[in-house]
Amino acid sequence: MTVQAQSTLDAAGAALDRAVAWLREHQTADGWWKGNMETNVTMDAEDLLMRQFLGIRTAEQTAASARWIRSKQRDDGTWATFHGGPADLSTTVEAYLALKLAGDDVDAPHMAAARRYVLSHGGLESTRVFTRIWLALFGEWPWRLVPVIPPEIVFLPPSAPLSLYSFGCWARQTVVPIAVLRALQPQRRLGVSLAELRAGSPPPTPPRALTVPGLFHLLDRQVLIGYERHPIRPLRRLALARCAEWMIARQEADGGWGGIQPPWAYGLMALDALGYPLDHPVQRAALSGLDGFTVHEDSPTGTLRWMEACQSPVWDTCLAVTALADAGVAADDPALTRAGRWLVGEEIRRTGDWAVRRPGLAPSGWAFEFANDGYPDTDDTAEVILALRRIRSGAADARERRATIGRAVRWLAGMQSSDGGWGAFDADNTSSIPAQIPFADFGAMTDPPSADVTAHVVECLCAEGMADDPVVRRGVDWLLRHQEDDGSWYGRWGANHVYGTGAVVPALIAAGFTPHDPRIRRAVRWLSAHQNPDGGWGEDLRSYRDDSWRGRGESTPSQTAWALLALDAADAGASAEARRGAGYLAQTQNPDGSWDEDHFTGTGFPGDFYLSYKLYRMVFPVSALGRILGRVTPAPTDSDTRAAR
Repeated sequence: MTVQAQSTLDAAGAALDRAVAWLREHQTADGWWKGNMETNVTMDAEDLLMRQFLGIRTAEQTAASARWIRSKQRDDGTWATFHGGPADLSTTVEAYLALKLAGDDVDAPHMAAARRYVLSHGGLESTRVFTRIWLALFGEWPWRLVPVIPPEIVFLPPSAPLSLYSFGCWARQTVVPIAVLRALQPQRRLGVSLAELRAGSPPPTPPRALTVPGLFHLLDRQVLIGYERHPIRPLRRLALARCAEWMIARQEADGGWGGIQPPWAYGLMALDALGYPLDHPVQRAALSGLDGFTVHEDSPTGTLRWMEACQSPVWDTCLAVTALADAGVAADDPALTRAGRWLVGEEIRRTGDWAVRRPGLAPSGWAFEFANDGYPDTDDTAEVILALRRIRSGAADARERRATIGRAVRWLAGMQSSDGGWGAFDADNTSSIPAQIPFADFGAMTDPPSADVTAHVVECLCAEGMADDPVVRRGVDWLLRHQEDDGSWYGRWGANHVYGTGAVVPALIAAGFTPHDPRIRRAVRWLSAHQNPDGGWGEDLRSYRDDSWRGRGESTPSQTAWALLALDAADAGASAEARRGAGYLAQTQNPDGSWDEDHFTGTGFPGDFYLSYKLYRMVFPVSALGRILGRVTPAPTDSDTRAAR
């Protein structure tokens, strides 16, 4: 090894030590970690609009949220859906509306610049359906031009093509309250007008009649609109009541729905429109819970207030445990044992919507959030199991942990889709119909299997000794079928092909593939070809819509780490590419052991909604450096956990 190469590894080792110390300092007394999760300013604009609708918006909230929204405006007057991304019309309209609600002068330079962009790109008439729903709630858009979702959808059996259970869990929880609002068509006072954002654009050209979208468009405009004018009154009343019951039955312990912002905000407004007062226990719990999703930051201009679209303590904690173990932290270290006890306590033991497709499957698993017991997901569950395997503790804790892992493994295996892959929240949630309805112009509507989730589950089950089990072999076959022509894998929940490839390569190695397998070599060649001159890796989120961005973008700590994890698994951890990647991480680390990462590397809805996980910049580099440097503490052997069996 050259002197320069050794110097790079020494620097990487020092960086790893600092990062481990940072993670230790940021663990809570209860054992968990949580990084804030930033999205885009529609979360903050819609929070103010929801509070306006409910009549509870305060001047203090408005001013602090407005400061945050202004801080995210770019020099051209626009807002984007992710850092460095292209201007987004609907996001800019919602931000402009929030600032106008806050009292910003429409002739101020920042407002004038935003208005010029909106008008030059079609005005309010060209915004997405979700933005027009918000406008309709305040009389700024006619309800008759909002696509119809009849609340009677709640009566459709699960086997029906457009039942609630043909939608992904996030979509079904949003569809129900929106169906209520669309049926009742409430209209509240806004106090400002957006007339200056109307461009007079013609309505969008409807899809061709002899297509599925075209047929749904005709159904919406010629059948459902007519029914909305003259519904069967007893059926409509029953449907609205059933929708309310459906929502209330799924309210989580923190007061929200699904642990995410859209159904939370729409649910509050739908129940309000149905006559539930704000002091009703359901409404009171929902409003109180939102406080836990509100972040306040100091700035030179005053307090900034912004909303998390969701929270990730379970995900952050299991990844932090794995990272520390990868960095050589002992399996019985108090930081790991505290985290293990907390994670075991977060196992979900009640049945949720997933059981519609998998009746009879005993419940288990973990959710993303503190309180989302109706929707455990396979991705969190796989990573929690992998983390729990890295912990050693006393016999009683070990027995409980082993029993918990056993239940979760059985639930994971039972959640496999019929094609061999795994979706995140549901099995066989693959219908193509929900994406064709007029309502569906924003966000993924279903939850089909993805390479990243399937890879995490395969890796987990292999760690549990199931590499030869038919369940795992079917999952491996799914991964092989979905390798891209260039050797990479698509990343559904992280950006993008770097994430997918970083997940799949370690899974295939765990499943028994050798580093010399042609599928592994193709993936390594793809990663090597997309390393940036600075030694890091990055992939712009535009790759979800434009293949020319695939594997291309400014380097980030998390994406660099994903590439390094794949290289290490493929026996290329000592390669020149891996050393350069480790050097990038060492050179870009802050003195306190952290890394900065302005770019968003998490994915909510590919092409539409993205996330900045504030802990990704820590946990993945720690894992990658620990593995590259060979500091990994292996999982306890069978003899270590025999007492638990």
